[in-house]
Amino acid sequence: MSPSLLGEVYTKLENLPRRERENLRQRGEILDAALRLFSEKGYHNVSMHEIAGEAEFGIGTLYKSFRNKEELYKALIMEMAEKWHHALIQVLEQERNPLRAIKRYITVHQELFYANLPLVRLYFAETRGASFNIKAGLDQDILRLYDEGIEKLASVFAKGIEENGFRGLDPYHMALALDGTINTFLFRIMKDPARFREGDNLSTAADIFFRGVLST
Repeated sequence: MSPSLLGEVYTKLENLPRRERENLRQRGEILDAALRLFSEKGYHNVSMHEIAGEAEFGIGTLYKSFRNKEELYKALIMEMAEKWHHALIQVLEQERNPLRAIKRYITVHQELFYANLPLVRLYFAETRGASFNIKAGLDQDILRLYDEGIEKLASVFAKGIEENGFRGLDPYHMALALDGTINTFLFRIMKDPARFREGDNLSTAADIFFRGVLST
């Protein structure tokens, strides 16, 4: 997440009552500890007692925040998904020029990917890569965020078409094509990073996409 977005998060936190701030910080420390352990050992090989020890809290404190390990894991994934969603929607809403908005969207997508790489790896390894009893619920919640993001992206393409900046294609299809291109590249970067240059990993993807959608 960019410094400006982080600053916004911290400002909101500071405006909360002290007890709520403390509860949120405690929750964050627990989730950070869980991520470290899940990334090192895998979800199924970590216990709630281990997470409590890693976070330096009593087991009772852990269960006050989360009923079980599944709820903790879902919170971990959903917080990443919601943060990712909020950052991308903010880019699309704040940048008034459609072309600049799309370019910034690609850049922020890449920044979020690297900032959350351990959690992205965990999600694909545990939730997407195997049968998992919380998978269905997670998929439904994440799909809702995904659909909202695609619709917002499509609206930016529609505006660009009206302004003659983009070809007169279906804006929803354009949004799907861009999102699919980005996600395919990022997934391959995660699996085979040696084939990509660090810091410039989506430049080819962006070039291929824009050559297909720009009106001139």
